[in-house]
Amino acid sequence: MNCRNIQERLVDYLTGDDDPVARNEIQEHVGSCAACREELETMTLAWTKLGVLPEQKPGPALRTRFYTMLETYKGRMDEEAAGTERRGRVRLADRFAAWWPKTPAPQMALSALFLAAGVMAGILLTPGPGRSVAIARLEAEVRDMRQQVSLSLLDRASPSDRLSGLSAASQVRDPNPRTLEALFKALNEDSNTNVRLAAVDALYLFRDNARVREGLVGSLTRQTSPLVQIALINLLADIKETRAAEALKSLIADRELRPEVRQKAEWGLLKLI
Repeated sequence: MNCRNIQERLVDYLTGDDDPVARNEIQEHVGSCAACREELETMTLAWTKLGVLPEQKPGPALRTRFYTMLETYKGRMDEEAAGTERRGRVRLADRFAAWWPKTPAPQMALSALFLAAGVMAGILLTPGPGRSVAIARLEAEVRDMRQQVSLSLLDRASPSDRLSGLSAASQVRDPNPRTLEALFKALNEDSNTNVRLAAVDALYLFRDNARVREGLVGSLTRQTSPLVQIALINLLADIKETRAAEALKSLIADRELRPEVRQKAEWGLLKLI
C-alpha cells in the first residue's frame, strides 16, 4: 500500500471507522514511513484540538434567540396538533427520538446549547443579590455534568466515542480525581493509539496540577507506541518537568527503542538538564 492510499484513509483511522485489517496496515506503514507518520501526527493534533477550544460565554442576544426558538417550536407543535385527528396520535418520545442526533459529538453540542440556555434562564430569573451565588451553583452543575458525560463516553467501546469523552474532559476547568484517573487510564491502557494521543493533549491542559505532572512522568516508560512516546516527550520538555530526566535516560538505554524515539528522548533530556 502506497503513501497516497494510506493518507486517504487516515480520517477513517482517526474516527475508528476502518476495519481491524486496515488499521493494522496503516499502523505498520506509519511505523516505517516518516512522511505518513508526520501527516498522522498533524491530523491527530487538529482532531483533538477541536475539542479544546475555549468555552464561549453566553452573549447578550442569547435570551432573544432562546425565546425565538421556543416560539418557533410552539408554532410547529400547533401545526402538528391540527393534523392529529387525521394522522393519529404520535408519541412525543418517538418525535424526540427521531429528532435527537444519533452520534455523540452532535449530541454533546446540542446538550451544551440546552445547558447554556438553562444557565442564562437561571441568571435572568434570579434576584440581584443572589445572582452571583446562582451563577456559581449553575457553573458547578455544568462542570459536574460535563465530567459525567466524559466518564460515560470514555467507558464506551467505540474509539470515536472515547475521543469525544476526552474532548468533553478537556473543557473542564478543574477536573475531579475521578476524571483525572479516567484520563490517565486512557493514556496508559487504551488499545487505540489515537485515543492515547488525545489523552496526552487533554492532560497538557492540566499541566499545572502536581498530580498530573507526576502521572505524566510515570506514563512515559509505560508507553509502547512511538507516536505516544514522542508526544509525551514533547509535552514534558515543554512544561520543563525535570523529574522526567530519569525516565528519559531509561528510554535511551533501551536497546529495542526505535531510533526516532531515542533521538527525541535525547533531545528532551538536553532540554531538562
